[in-house]
Amino acid sequence: MTTTPVAATPTTRAAVPVPAPARAGGILAIILVGYFMVILDNSIVITGLPHIRTELGLTSGGLAWVQDAYLLTFGGLLLLGARAGDILGRRRMFVTGLVVFSLASVVVGLAPTGGWLIGARAVQGLGAAVLAPSTLALLTASFPEGPARTRATSAYGAVAGIGASVGLVAGGLLADLVSWRAGFLVNLPIGVVMLVAGLRVLPETPRTPGRFDVPGALLATLGPTALVYGFVRAGEAGWADAGTLAPLAGGVALLGALVAVERRAAQPVMPLTLFASRERAGAYLARLLFIGAMMGFFLFTSQYLQDDRGFSALAAGVAYFPMTVVNFVVALAVPRLQRRTSGPALLVAGLAFAVVGTGWLGLVDAGTSYAAGIALPMMLIGAGQGLAFGPLTASGIAGVEPSLAGAASGVVNSVHQLGGALGMSLVLALTGTYAAAMTAGAVLLLAALVAAVLLVLPSARRSSGA
Repeated sequence: MTTTPVAATPTTRAAVPVPAPARAGGILAIILVGYFMVILDNSIVITGLPHIRTELGLTSGGLAWVQDAYLLTFGGLLLLGARAGDILGRRRMFVTGLVVFSLASVVVGLAPTGGWLIGARAVQGLGAAVLAPSTLALLTASFPEGPARTRATSAYGAVAGIGASVGLVAGGLLADLVSWRAGFLVNLPIGVVMLVAGLRVLPETPRTPGRFDVPGALLATLGPTALVYGFVRAGEAGWADAGTLAPLAGGVALLGALVAVERRAAQPVMPLTLFASRERAGAYLARLLFIGAMMGFFLFTSQYLQDDRGFSALAAGVAYFPMTVVNFVVALAVPRLQRRTSGPALLVAGLAFAVVGTGWLGLVDAGTSYAAGIALPMMLIGAGQGLAFGPLTASGIAGVEPSLAGAASGVVNSVHQLGGALGMSLVLALTGTYAAAMTAGAVLLLAALVAAVLLVLPSARRSSGA
């Protein structure tokens, strides 16, 4: 995560005072619950998709956009959200993001049509784009480098992994017993409690004078959106279709323009110096591939269990329980394991577990039992998530100067969301069966493992003098 005592503000500014232990516990609880809400809404919709399809009459492409609309605005505007925290104050942005996210959740829960639902999901992603980077920046500003930071970032990383699994179980439970809408409406009371607690407990960080890089933020959103549209179109019309090739080419051009704009921008939302560190660059790439594979895993496994195995939405959600338990136990053990070995070494081990688990799921057929052929590989994936998420977050902000802490946290979270949208859409375009989708996910995870071994692990060893 960083090398200096922590304030995610310029060195010329006064650092935020380190809170007393009791107050630090309250700060961490608010940060984790806020981030948990954001991550939860990535996955709580997945087990309810069959209900949404039936109730609102959405096509397969429409269902994909229910998820992608959230992920793309979330990931694309995160960089601007992180910059807003630097300029306007991170507590202020935490509160603003929480309000937008909670109100948009209500609109999602009350949506009368698919268009309303997709539009509200996009606004919900906007709220998350402001809220999420504020959580990590507040964590960085509130906990000094050392054991306290390690414990806090491990908990933060655990939320990233566990939130997705809990969302699947909660989404299935609510879809079957109440309504898929309930999973979004419950965000309002939680948001109100968080708002009151945040205003009382969270410290405000010093403001940094500066400008908003709107062109950079728009390009960071439009480029991935064009690519996702191309991937979704490829799944429907094929890779040779002009409607597929045009957005794919446009997406690449927009991302190239993003790099050009950021090179010239006086205060870029995505400072290219963040990618100068091989450890950070490797962590960003590994996270992009890892989350892409995981979102594909969650989406396709849920649909496979319900459509091919006849599970109810609740049963499909509960089917993830073995993975969730293992994920939780392993994530709690990460701080102790890091006293014996390095975070990057745990990252490599976690990715290896995930490769094996996802590849194993690629072998399923009609005769495969749930216990031996699905639950066991899910447990390996859970172990991989538990080991990988904390170190991925740590390496993603390792060695960052205080003045760039907000931007670095924005890149970590942006990669997380955009990786989910891009990976899920790519797997959807390349595969036709569940086994093929899992095999494609294993390939993405293997690429993430290679990135971790070649970039993250050696860089971390050099910085530690090993």
